[in-house]
Amino acid sequence: MKKLKSIRLFNQSVSFLVDLHIAKRAAFICFLAVMAFLLSGSFGESFISPIRVIQAIFGYGDDYTQLVINDFRLPRIIVAAFAGIALAVAGAVLQGMIKNPLASPDIIGISAGGGAAVVGFLALFSDLNHSLTVSIQWMPLAGFVGATLVGLVVYLLAWKDGVTPSRLVLIGLGVSIFLQALTTLLMIIGPIHLAAEAQKWIIGSVRTAEWHEVQIMVPVIISLLIVLSFLVRHLNVQDFGDETATSLGQSVQKFRFTLIILCSSLVASAIAFTGAIGFVGLIAPHIARRLVGSAFGLLLPTSAAIGAFLVVVADIIGRTAFNPLEVPAGVFTAAIGAPYFIYLLLKKPKH
Repeated sequence: MKKLKSIRLFNQSVSFLVDLHIAKRAAFICFLAVMAFLLSGSFGESFISPIRVIQAIFGYGDDYTQLVINDFRLPRIIVAAFAGIALAVAGAVLQGMIKNPLASPDIIGISAGGGAAVVGFLALFSDLNHSLTVSIQWMPLAGFVGATLVGLVVYLLAWKDGVTPSRLVLIGLGVSIFLQALTTLLMIIGPIHLAAEAQKWIIGSVRTAEWHEVQIMVPVIISLLIVLSFLVRHLNVQDFGDETATSLGQSVQKFRFTLIILCSSLVASAIAFTGAIGFVGLIAPHIARRLVGSAFGLLLPTSAAIGAFLVVVADIIGRTAFNPLEVPAGVFTAAIGAPYFIYLLLKKPKH
C-alpha cells in the first residue's frame, strides 16, 4: 500500500498528496546531482579534494584553491548544471504536452533553430578577412532569438483549427531537418573560421563559461521554471484528452501555445551559452518517469536533477578522460542519447 502524506502550504490554501516512497527516490536523485556538482569542482589539471572545494565555495581555504574553484571551475559547473536543468524540464513538458515519448527540444527543431541562428550570425558578421565585425559576445543572443523564434514558427505552422500533438511533432521534425541542412550549407560556403566555431557550438560545450554568463543565464532559467511550476498542474489534466481538459474549463490551445513559448525560451536560455547539448531533453524525462511516475509535481524536479547530473558528469568525463585534450560535453550526452533514441524507436508500444 502506498504511503501518502498530505502537505498544506500558504495557510492551507495549497495542498497536495506525496507518495513518500517516490519522494525518497526523487530526493536521492537530487543528492546525486549535488554530489556530481561538488565532484566536478575537484577535477581538472590539478585534483582538489571535495572538502577543499566546499571550503572554497564558502570563501575559506588558501588563495590558490579559491582562485581555481571560484574563478575557473565554478562558472562552468553552474552553467552545465542549469543547462541540464533547462533542457530536461523542457523535454519533460514537451513530452507531456505532445504525448509522444520522442518529443524533445532536439526533435521538434528548437535546438536546430538556435544552431542555425548562431551559424547565420557568424556568416553575416564576418568580413572578407574572415574576421568578425562585431563582438562574439552577441552570439548567445543570436542563439536565444533563433531557438525562441523557431518554437513559435513550429507552433504556427502546426496550427490547423488548433494544434494536435502529432501534427506538432511532424512539423517540428521537418523544420529541424531543414534547419540542419541550412546550417551545414552556411558552414560550407561561409568563412574558414566559421566551420570550427560553429561546430563547437552545435556539439555543445561549457568550456568557456564565465561569471557574466552565469549572471544572465541563471536568473532567466529560474524565472521560467517558477512560471512553469504554476502551470504544470494543469498539464496533468491533458493526460485524459483534449475533450476532457476542455470540459474542465481549460483552454487547451492557449495553454499549449504558452507552454511552447516557455519551453522554447527555457531551451534558448540554456543553449545560448552552452551550445546545442543533445539528447538531455529526451532521456532525462524518461529516466525520471521510470523512477517517480508521470505526475508532474515530482516528474519535473526529478527530471531537472537528472538533467543537471547528466551534463555535469559529461563535462567531468570530457575534461579528464582524454587529458590533455578536452572533449565537449555534448559528445558524451549524444553517445548516451543516440542509442537510447534508437531503443525508443524500436520498442514496441504497449497495448
